[in-house]
Amino acid sequence: MTGYRTDLAMESTGGECGTEQGVSVEQHRRGESEITWVRITSPQAARRLGKPQGAYWTMWHPNLPLLSPAERIPVAREIARVLRHMLPVSGDVLVLGLGNRRMTADALGDRVVSGVLVTRHLRDERLRSVCAMSPGVLGITGVETAEMAMGLVERLHPAAVVVVDALAAMETSHICTTVQLTDTGIQPGSGVGNHRAALCEATLHVPVVALGIPMVVYASTIVRDALKRILSRESGEEAAEAMAEELAGNAVSEMVVTPRDIDELVAGLSDMLALAINAALQPGCSMEELSHYLH
Repeated sequence: MTGYRTDLAMESTGGECGTEQGVSVEQHRRGESEITWVRITSPQAARRLGKPQGAYWTMWHPNLPLLSPAERIPVAREIARVLRHMLPVSGDVLVLGLGNRRMTADALGDRVVSGVLVTRHLRDERLRSVCAMSPGVLGITGVETAEMAMGLVERLHPAAVVVVDALAAMETSHICTTVQLTDTGIQPGSGVGNHRAALCEATLHVPVVALGIPMVVYASTIVRDALKRILSRESGEEAAEAMAEELAGNAVSEMVVTPRDIDELVAGLSDMLALAINAALQPGCSMEELSHYLH
C-alpha cells in the first residue's frame, strides 16, 4: 500500500533476523528494550528497501512515553554510547534540529537543539567543541535545509554533523517508543512523502549521523491495524490487508496521525535525546551534571 511509508529501517526489513541479499538484521534485548541493528550493504538492497546503504540502530522500549525523566537516563546513556561510536573521536560537531517548530509533532529537532550544550564559543579544552542550530523549514524560511547545512559546514568545518528530526513509522506501536540512529544521514520529510534534498556525507562532505523518534503514523496504518485485530482470527491477515487497502485508498491514504498528548511527549523525549547527545559529545561530564543543562 502506498500509504505505508516509514523512516524506520527495521520496519522496511519486515523485522526478520538474519543475513540475505545485502541486508543483515540482528536483534537482542537489553532490559525492557529491544535493540535492532540493520546493515544494508549493497545498492540492490538499498533500492529494494528504499533506504541508503549503511548501519541503522534502533531501540524500542514499549513504555518509553510513560517513563519519568530519571527512568529515561539509562535509555539516554545507551543512545549516547551508540552515537559516540558512530562519530569521529575528535573535532567540532554541528548539531542540526530539523522540522517546523510551529507544529508540535514536527518540533522534536528544534526542541532537542534547545537542550544541547553548545561549547564552540567557550574554547575550553575540557569540552568538545559543539555548535547547534535549528534551520527551520522551506515554507517559512524560503531556504532549503540542505542549502543552509552546506553553508554552515563550509564555514564552520565540523568533523561531523548530527541531525535530529521527527520520523514517521509504519506500526502504531512504534510511535514515541522507538529511537533510531543511522550513519546514512537523512532526507527530511521522506517519511510523509515530502522529499527534500538529503543531508548525508555525499552532500555535506563530512560524516552525518541522523537521530530521531517516530511522532506520526499514516491513517491507513491505523485502519490496517484495527482490521487485523478484528479479522485476523476469522479471515486471516491477507483479508485484513486487502480490506485495509480498499478502505484506506483516496480518502485517508495521505492523512497522518499523532498522539493527542504530543505536547507532553515531545517535551519529555526531546530532553532525553538532548541528554544523550550531550553525554555522547561530553564524556567527561556525568549524566547528572548534563541533566542540569536541560532546564
